[in-house]
Amino acid sequence: MNVKHQSQQGFSLLEILIAFSILALSLGILLNIFSGGLRRSLVAEEYQQAVTIAQSVLSKSGVEEELEDGNKQGVIDEKYTWSETVESFQEDGIDPEVTGVFPYRVTVTVQWQAGENNRLVELSTLRLSRKPSDS
Repeated sequence: MNVKHQSQQGFSLLEILIAFSILALSLGILLNIFSGGLRRSLVAEEYQQAVTIAQSVLSKSGVEEELEDGNKQGVIDEKYTWSETVESFQEDGIDPEVTGVFPYRVTVTVQWQAGENNRLVELSTLRLSRKPSDS
């Protein structure tokens, strides 16, 4: 009597199920990582746009119009709301009447809605203005 042992070829059903489970888990984790990176990229782009708007408003301040105490605001692209606050800045030891220049603190705030979050960027600087002609 001749007994032939046949060798098993291929994978068992259990091995295939475990391999598919590991693959599915790995793909789920990778997709989560990539989507999180995309979200962070979009948020960074929105912040960059808000900073650009704030810098633009700051650069106009005291150049296109005289500096004076007050508030201005506006909307850009129906998404970003900006507000500019100009206020006199007083420092001990500096007399504007003597120096002929008046310091102002200029603060620009840009707000926008990102999903359910209200985001905000604020830039502030000091600007000098010449002595007003009516003084």
